[in-house]
Amino acid sequence: MGKVAMLYDASKCTACRGCQVACKQWNDLPGEKTFNPGSYENPVDLSPVTYTRIRFREVEEGGQIKWLFLKWGCLHCTEAACVKVCPTEALKYHPMGFVSFEQDLCNGCGYCTQFCPFHIPRTETDVLTGKGKSSKCTMCQDRVTNGELPACVKTCPPKALDFGDFDAMVAKGQARVGALRARGFPNANLWGDKFLGGLGRLYVLTEAPEKYGLPTKPSYPWVASIWQDWVQPLAEASFVVGIVATVVAWLIVRRNIRMEEVQ
Repeated sequence: MGKVAMLYDASKCTACRGCQVACKQWNDLPGEKTFNPGSYENPVDLSPVTYTRIRFREVEEGGQIKWLFLKWGCLHCTEAACVKVCPTEALKYHPMGFVSFEQDLCNGCGYCTQFCPFHIPRTETDVLTGKGKSSKCTMCQDRVTNGELPACVKTCPPKALDFGDFDAMVAKGQARVGALRARGFPNANLWGDKFLGGLGRLYVLTEAPEKYGLPTKPSYPWVASIWQDWVQPLAEASFVVGIVATVVAWLIVRRNIRMEEVQ
């Protein structure tokens, strides 16, 4: 299989959060102590031990409130800022198209958290050692590379999630949008197939992306494109030059002190 994608159909999602549980179980992630923020969302955000979550959005329509649900996590961009800035290649493009992650290679620099246009990766720092590690959804790389579905897709009761060839998922999403419009959802749309090279997580929405809290044209700072080739080497060179300059200055000062002592 070539480039793959996950397709999420918001019109089918019941917010049961079975996907959240499956993700925790498969990746052996601990639960989190949470609180009630005035929403049914739980937990309230992604974290180093929560790779996916269902977002709840309240919108008013005809004087009534309705829910819009959205499964949120790494979007596996084809043009991924996190890959472009990762200095250790802990984040890289997998031949199947998703953004793979090898946490053992992560040095906790946090560049991925700063450049991701969706603010997805999260970094956890050990309070004793000061060392950090980033984390994010891996598209269940250990499962999909062995012919299995991602854990969240496998478990979804209402079949709101699908997984397969990117072009096939785009076609399926477009067909679903057409069906929804015919059923009285004029704002139905497919989000994610036309920017950042095409996302590895595509969304069938019943309303405009903004109502779900999604950007219409996400992008990342241009400097991310030259980060590994220019910015980091220049920073490292400047660091080395600074050290050399400090040593030279110390030697000059030391020499002058000795000359004064001789006099």
